[in-house]
Parts: sequence; structure tokens; C-alpha cells
Amino acid sequence: MENKNVIYKSLIKALAATTTGVMLSLVAPAQTALAQDVAAIAAEVGLPDFTKVVERTESGVVNIRTTESVPVRRPMSGGPGGDPYDMFRWFFGPDFAPPGVDPRGPRGQAPGVPDQQERTVPRGVGSGFIISDDGYILTNNHVVANANGIFVTLTDGKEYPAKIIGTDERTDVALIKIEAKNLPALKIGDSNTLKKGQWVLAIGSPFGLESTVTSGIVSAINRDTGDYLPFIQTDVAVNPGNSGGPLINLSGEVVGVNSQIVSRSGGFMGISLAIPIDEAMRVVEQLKAHGRVTRGRIGVQITPVAEDVAKALGLTDSKGALVSSVEENGPAAKAGIQAGDVILKFDGKKIDQMSDLPRIVGSVKPGENAPAEVWRKGKAVNVKIQVEEMPSNDAKPTPTASKDTAPSETDALGLSVEAVSPEELKRLGVPSAVRVVQAGEPASGVGLQNGDIILRINDSDVGTLAQYGKLVAGLDKSKPAAVLVLRSGQSQWVLITPAK
Repeated sequence: MENKNVIYKSLIKALAATTTGVMLSLVAPAQTALAQDVAAIAAEVGLPDFTKVVERTESGVVNIRTTESVPVRRPMSGGPGGDPYDMFRWFFGPDFAPPGVDPRGPRGQAPGVPDQQERTVPRGVGSGFIISDDGYILTNNHVVANANGIFVTLTDGKEYPAKIIGTDERTDVALIKIEAKNLPALKIGDSNTLKKGQWVLAIGSPFGLESTVTSGIVSAINRDTGDYLPFIQTDVAVNPGNSGGPLINLSGEVVGVNSQIVSRSGGFMGISLAIPIDEAMRVVEQLKAHGRVTRGRIGVQITPVAEDVAKALGLTDSKGALVSSVEENGPAAKAGIQAGDVILKFDGKKIDQMSDLPRIVGSVKPGENAPAEVWRKGKAVNVKIQVEEMPSNDAKPTPTASKDTAPSETDALGLSVEAVSPEELKRLGVPSAVRVVQAGEPASGVGLQNGDIILRINDSDVGTLAQYGKLVAGLDKSKPAAVLVLRSGQSQWVLITPAK
């Protein structure tokens, strides 16, 4: 390559010394050779050529425009059929009327409620892509939500009205259909194989500019933003209008659905988020079959596993989901799950972080018995939970405490406690517990309060007052004890170093 560069430099110097006519005759072939050599260099160093990918996939991406109905106020006019006092009401309020004039106006409408008409106006522009040759199209829910008209334009300029097959607000996935045949469907890839640094393309209609192609790399995978799904993060330029369009790998396969951007300006700032195509297609299958999505639930509330708590519980790392409360008579309670358990696996899948559990449980078909591995009292316990269907409004119980029996004396944790009645234990869904009557140091210093329910100390359940007293008396005062505390229906592990 160095020799070729020397030749090109010599050629340029020679051309500069020639007449214009000779220069033109030499530059054309030199430019052709140079272009070919640049392409060869790009291939040699591994730079991607996107042209073939775009040629194979562009026709499968569509533009989606939507319309909506908006109310139209009747004109303020004193003409025939109009109200001559509309203009005055605009300034002085809806009840204005001169003496002797009916404030309801000539049409008899209520004050301040003008005649309403509706007209259809453009609502927005988005993108989508064809997933089957008979007209099924995948896009984002927010692209088509609340629209009274959906129109799909193909790359050849043909436009079709579309109908909604089903939408899922939780994952922001929508399935729509047009009446057309032999459409160029895109090939669905496997988002589980994505790696950081991998080249990807986005095709869509940013700001209404159809068939726009942008490129970038995968910046992160399984990006948790607090939403129901983990996202693919990229630095592909995605702007308003790209929503619902495909994220494509260099094999021409769809690996994601462009959905969100992280931006302070409303435009692209280097962070784009896409729904993994595996997750999106699972939703599509249900939308296509039933028009809606059903999800599983097990009736627990969870929190992250803090690193110091994991260490105190004997876990090797802070992975998993810590059960803070268990719904009475719910699926988890029936399977024996207890507050304070750490769920490590569900349905054969590892729970690396707390947010993994709702997604995995939600993907299980209601009615199925799913295996779960939980960490309890220093060892792993395997159970099976029959998953129930998640209702639209999932009410969560909020247990409360009640007074019972005489309190104990203040102990090494700084606590004075009392027993909990069998009736309340049943309502709380716990086998045994004591209630804090008075919280002092060191317990109060880490947040314990009067009325808190203590369920477990380290690996031992709290039983009677006497058993609790023995547990506290036997604590090693040189290291913190892990205490499982229930408050307002939520339980969490708290580390307390006993007083010496």
C-alpha cells in the first residue's frame, strides 16, 4: 500500500505540470483506480459496507402517519344562526349577557359550552416494518395510540389504510395490518446474540423523512431503564419519526425495534434505545392470536439485594431479587415463598438483577408450574410456583400491626419487643414474629422504628419472645447481624451491630 501511495503522489505532481487537456485525460482513470483501492483498504481493515444490507432491507420498512379527531369551536359570529355576544363572552366570561338577553344564546346552548364539531387532523409520523408478506406490520404502541386513522406508505409510494390487531402499552409494541399480498417481509434475527461494539443500522422516517438510513454500534445490552423490558442501547442516530422502525444487523436481520431516545433537546444526543426483537415477537404472537397480552404473576414484592446484605446472608454476590412481602394466598405464598427469601432463578433463568424477575415471570403462561430457586437460611431451596394471570389492577395488601402481650426488656440490639398474636401472624402471612415496642440504639441508628415486625435474625426465624431473646443473646458482638424487618407490608434486611 505504501508503494501505491507513492505512485499516486507522483502521479498528482505530474498531472499538476501538464496541460488541462492532458490532466483531464489522466485524472479520470486515476480517480477510478483510487476509488477501487480505497474500497480494498476499507475491506482490508474491516470497515463495513452497508449498501448491500440497505438494498435487501429498505423495501420492508414503512412510513406510518396517523390522524386524530379534534373538536372545533363554532365561529364567533353575529351572522345568521350565530350568537352576536360570543365576542363579549370571549372577554367577559361565558355567562355574559346584556340585560334582557338570554345568556344561553340564540341556539339555546349552555353558557360557556359552544357547539362542538370535530375535524380530522394529522397526528404524527412514525415507522414500522413488515414481518409477514400478508400485511402484518410491527411498530411502537405510542406511534398508533389514540389515532382514529392509520396510513402506511411503502417505499414504492403506495399507501394503505391500516387496522390495529393489538397493542401492548407495557412493552410499547403494536401490531397493525394492511390489506396487501406478497410484501417484502424482513428477516427476524436473534437479539440474544448481540454484543457490544457490533455494527447496526436503523431505517425509518425521522421528522417524516422516509427511508432514512443511519448507522452505529451497540453501546450496551440489557439496559435497565425501569421499564418492563431490557433495552438495546446504541449510538445510531434515531430521532422523532424513527419510532417503530427496525434495528438491523449486518446480516440484514432485525434485532430490535427502535423505541426511545435519551435526550435533553428532543433530538438525537448519542443514546438510542431499542426493544429486543425476541421480546417484541413474543408479544406479537399473543397480539396476533388474542389481540391482547396476558402475563404471569406470583404475588410478591421485591427489592434489590444490597451487597452487604448478600454477604451477611452467605451469598457469593448480590444477584437475585429479595422478597420484601408475599401476598396472602397468592401463588408464591402457596408455594412456600417467605419474606426475606432471595429468588435466584425462575423458570430455569438466572435473576442477575431485581428487574429480571418481573420480566421472566411475566413471560410464563398463566397456569403453568414454574420452578424457582430461592436462598433461605444459608442454603438454596427449590420450589414450584403455579403462575397466575396478572389482572389489570393488582391490589397489594398492606398489613398493619396490632398490640399484644407484655413487652420484653431492652436487648443488645436496643430493642424492646412484644409477641404477635396467631391471628395477626396469619394475616401477615408469616409463621412467627415479634413487634418492636421501643427502638433505641443501635437499632434506631439504622432506621428501626416502633411497630416494626422482626421476622428473622441471620439464618434463624424469630419464634416466641423467649426464642428471640436467645437469638439476640447469642449474637457475635464483633460483627453486624442481619435482621429481617417487616414494615407496612414491605420487608427488608437491616444490618445491626449489637451493643457490647
